[in-house]
Formats: sequence, C-alpha cells, structure tokens
Amino acid sequence: MLDPQAQALIHLMTERSVPPVHTLSPVQARAAYLERRAYSQPAPPAVGKDLADVRDLRIAAGPAPELPLRLYLPALPMVPASQPLPTLVYFHGGGWTIGDLETHDVLCRELCTQSGAAVVSVDYRMGPEHRFPAAVEDCLAATRWVREHAASMGLDGAKLAVGGDSAGGNLAAVVALLMRDAGDAPLKHQLLIYPATDMRATSASHQLNGQGYLLTAESIAYYRGNYIADAASWRDWRASPLLAPDLSRLPLALVLTAGYDPLRDEGRQYADALSAAGNRTQYVCFERQIHGFITMGRVIDEARTAVSLCAGALRAALIEN
Repeated sequence: MLDPQAQALIHLMTERSVPPVHTLSPVQARAAYLERRAYSQPAPPAVGKDLADVRDLRIAAGPAPELPLRLYLPALPMVPASQPLPTLVYFHGGGWTIGDLETHDVLCRELCTQSGAAVVSVDYRMGPEHRFPAAVEDCLAATRWVREHAASMGLDGAKLAVGGDSAGGNLAAVVALLMRDAGDAPLKHQLLIYPATDMRATSASHQLNGQGYLLTAESIAYYRGNYIADAASWRDWRASPLLAPDLSRLPLALVLTAGYDPLRDEGRQYADALSAAGNRTQYVCFERQIHGFITMGRVIDEARTAVSLCAGALRAALIEN
C-alpha cells in the first residue's frame, strides 16, 4: 500500500489545488518548488551546533561563466581533526529544470551531519535556458574543481563521492562514467537516489505509477522537453546512463528507489546493470513511497530513515573503509 503519510500529502495538494508542474512556466515552477519546501522539509541542522560552517562559493570552472557551490562542514567530523575531510559532491533534483542550493539545503545539511563528511552542493545550469549537456558539463567541472582545490578547503581529494536525487542522481551516474573514461582518479562512492537513467521512459513503472503520485507522465515529459531538445538525444548515454556501453569499473554504489515512483524500474535496472558489470552495488526500494520523498522529513517519517541510510552508506565508503 501507499504510505499513509505520502497519501495524506497527495490529498492535501489536491485539496489546495496545487497546479501540476507541467502547467507552469519554468520560472513559476521554480518559485513554487522553493516555496513548498517550508511545508514538507524538516528544520535545518544549525551552524554552531550540528555544522561547523556553511559557505557559499562561486567558481570559474567549465563552460559556465560562474558556478555557485555551497560547502557544508560537519561540527563532529568522523576523522581526526588533523586529517582532511572526505567529501560528497551533491547534485540536486528537479528534472534539470527546477531546484537549487536552497531547495536541497536541508538534505545536504542532514547528509553532512549524519555522515561526518563534508558536502559540496552544485547549482548547475538548467533547461530550458541551458539544455543538455550543460548540466553534465557543470557537474563534471564542479567535481573536478572540488578535487583540485580540496586541500585549500580542508577536504580530502582522494576520498570523493558523487550523489544526487532524481535528475541529480542521473547527473551523478554520468559524472562517474565520464571521470572513469577520462582516467580521473577513482571516486569512492556514488549515491543515486531514485535516479533517472533512461530518457525513453518505457519501463513498466512509468505506466503503473504515471498518474496519481505527484510525479506524473506529463511532468516527466515537461522536464525532459526542457532539458533535451530532440528525441534522438534520449539515447545518448550522457542523458541515459543505463544505455552506456560499458558500466564496469565504477565506484561503489547505493541506488535507492520508491515503489510508487515512475522512475522505480529504471533505478532498479541501473543497479542490476552495475552489479552485472562487476561493481559493488546496494539496492534499496522504499516500497510504499513516492518520488521526491527523501526531502520531506517533516511530513513523511520514512524520509528520515532514508537520509540516515544514505548517510550511513557514505560514512562506510568514505570514512570507515
């Protein structure tokens, strides 16, 4: 069954006539997403108590004139004070169209405090103003920049992970592939939270869960259309990492999905493909949940469970091993 708390959220949005995202312009959709976070997201872990510091950075890296980042440092790191901090580079979700440093600020704070690792959140360019592969280019450039400048920030460039949710999970998977192919130093982990891995959207869960669970088939088409200008590019593995010809020699992965999510099957398929290619991969499906639930810890209890699971995986990969 659908989690009762997720069902209550869906009913509330229906009662309040919250407009579907695909009926809004990208500017309107971004504002609505930002505004709604106050209702569903828990209180943010605070600097001085849970976090040592939060810093906004602007870097010149890749083709973007300027790329905003946000650095989170834990108050209680799980490495000795004399050692640099392992780091997660995080890419927010939002269909490559909405979302920013603010919409995922609480989640990044939670991952930082619970894992004991630093987190760097990336505000990559989005569609329709900047179409594919702009987001890929920005995320790759940001990850390399973090590694190159790690020492100056007290970070450990040799202990680096990438992660993200939904569109951000897609970007994290693609960055891991690109860095492997370019011969970059290996990443330690990839955290893929209900990732989009196949732009063709043909798996069974797209039909089973395409209506009634917040992320609809129409919304997926809207996001995809904003990101990718032509259907021929759906098969480009930088857009659909499930279609990459070689998925071997990739970092340890945790793939998390939701049972009532249209993206459920392609997330599981990606986890299976990673395992089949010889990679250490864990797959966990929150069977009663909806797409996007991990940021909704104020109203969905299992969101907090999922955050702790992800933080534990990061801690194990970056600190304990």
